[in-house]
Amino acid sequence: MIEPKGLKGRFVPSALGVAVAAVFLGASSAAYAEVRVIEERVADNVESEETNFSITQIVSGLEHPWAVAWLPDGRMLITERPGRLQLIDGDSVTQLDNLPKTDVEEDDKSAVEGGSQGGLLDVVVHPDHADNGWIYFTYSSPGDPRAFSTYEPDYGTGTAVARARLDADGTTLTDLETLYTQVPRTHPGAHYGSRIVFPGDGSLVFPIGDRNVQNLPQDLTTPGGKMIRLLEDGGAHPDNPFIGVAPGNLRPEIYSYGHRNNQGLAMHPETGELWAVDHGPNGGDRLYRVEEGANYGWPMIAHGTEYTTDEHIGLGREAPGVIPANHIWEESMAPSGLAFYSGDVAGWQNNLFAGSLKREQLHRLVVNEQGEITHEETLLADTLGRIRDVRQGPDGFLYVLTDEEDGGLYRLEPQTDSGE
Repeated sequence: MIEPKGLKGRFVPSALGVAVAAVFLGASSAAYAEVRVIEERVADNVESEETNFSITQIVSGLEHPWAVAWLPDGRMLITERPGRLQLIDGDSVTQLDNLPKTDVEEDDKSAVEGGSQGGLLDVVVHPDHADNGWIYFTYSSPGDPRAFSTYEPDYGTGTAVARARLDADGTTLTDLETLYTQVPRTHPGAHYGSRIVFPGDGSLVFPIGDRNVQNLPQDLTTPGGKMIRLLEDGGAHPDNPFIGVAPGNLRPEIYSYGHRNNQGLAMHPETGELWAVDHGPNGGDRLYRVEEGANYGWPMIAHGTEYTTDEHIGLGREAPGVIPANHIWEESMAPSGLAFYSGDVAGWQNNLFAGSLKREQLHRLVVNEQGEITHEETLLADTLGRIRDVRQGPDGFLYVLTDEEDGGLYRLEPQTDSGE
């Protein structure tokens, strides 16, 4: 393998630029590099079991990017956690205006609550975008700052999902509407979950993490620690499993429960099954298929321990009525981003690719027809940094986003038979 080159460079903004950024982005967002399209080859002949590949950096200067999506015409959308949505059109980069606003703060304050693990998170283009123009995204929504009790529903932050269209000039979001906001919100700025998938049945599915409150995932009267299924224009899907179930106050939007913090969600291109990765505590990250009405056990069962005491959490590693994981990383790898591959590399067909934040790796997992993980290969170890998102682009290549102060978008290009 040829060592990657130039990955640690930083754009140094001027003092005036730092001051301007501080005014417009707030204290929670540090000064950030200029976002640029660079198309720079950073590594050649990276070895893997099925095919060697090269790595090309496509975009640089992104501040903690979280997700990338493609419009039908090839333009890209990239979210930055501090609350920016970038539109990449060829060599041009445009920061889009009109992200969600709050009605309890001054009119010009963005509702996207940055800081800690929150901010602007996933972005996904509707499968029929060419006809309807919808772009969906998730973010951590702040509540009313005048509510001081953690037991009031508008205190703290909550995962929210919104949609909007892009105006004709390609500079502003229009027709903005928030479809769902987690209520009650919770105070900790952690575990928002947040990947969006369209199963193709008129619904959208996205996870909300346990918000670092362990009793929420087993409580069906609150959305924390759940997989949520909505209609594409909002409202609970009428076929959700807990609608009309006694005692009558169960949340109708819940699709499955017992999740800790899912930051990767993908649909199998042939079977239509939903797969998710889930952060464990101190060890015990999991990969599993998401089934309607199923319980995934957290915190009743866990494969890791408490951070501070190293004591095991819950009843053990399994329990009646709990769906077992298809794959467990006993030592934490902090999974984020998940994609099935359907490109031209035969040995990668229908493999799952999962990003790792903690280990700074990309994991390739071979899945058989029974859903068993029969092989795992580790790629990109210590090469690019913390991998936050993994997507397959319309060109058939895999793309990864790195979660860094000067993060980037990278394309993995399998080598041809001629080695070119």
